[in-house]
Amino acid sequence: MLKSLLLIGLLAFSAVSQANWTIDSKNSQVNFVSIKKSNIAEAHHFKTVSGKLIDDRQFQLTIDLSSVETGIEIRNQRMLTHLFIADKYANATLQAQLGADVIKNLTISNPVTHTLKASLLLNGVSKDIVVNVLVTKLNNDTILINSLKPVVINASDYMLSAGIDTLRDIAKLTNISYAVPVTFNLRLVRTSI
Repeated sequence: MLKSLLLIGLLAFSAVSQANWTIDSKNSQVNFVSIKKSNIAEAHHFKTVSGKLIDDRQFQLTIDLSSVETGIEIRNQRMLTHLFIADKYANATLQAQLGADVIKNLTISNPVTHTLKASLLLNGVSKDIVVNVLVTKLNNDTILINSLKPVVINASDYMLSAGIDTLRDIAKLTNISYAVPVTFNLRLVRTSI
């Protein structure tokens, strides 16, 4: 009897101490910068992202590539067709393990930095990357995960160089950089206890 009560208490404590979180898509964004003609930088973003953090540890971010927004509709379409090949690869997905105690030890308005070893699946290619994040607890039901510094994605790592070359030729540009800085601002809300 005592063992059963202890087991129930332990399970209850575990359920309270860990939570599941969902990315608030309306208040989250992934941004990237393209650089053309050697020194002209343009900021873009994806309008639709989703994802979750399970048991305060297992993180997944999904980027809907068809939601790319460059500010120019024809450029959006060209990126979807020639770069992302969105009819074949609809999403990019990042998966990572957050440190076991990062969320548990957060206190309101006291952000912590953390280094994530992540895997990014893009254009059918999966590569390991390192992502430095700032994690902030706004209240017991809301946390923010923001990039601490840009993650530089190299197009050649994901077989995207040919797509960039095609975009360069269509736009009659001298060059478009293969190195693309990416930043993100993600708001997560508690979905279960």
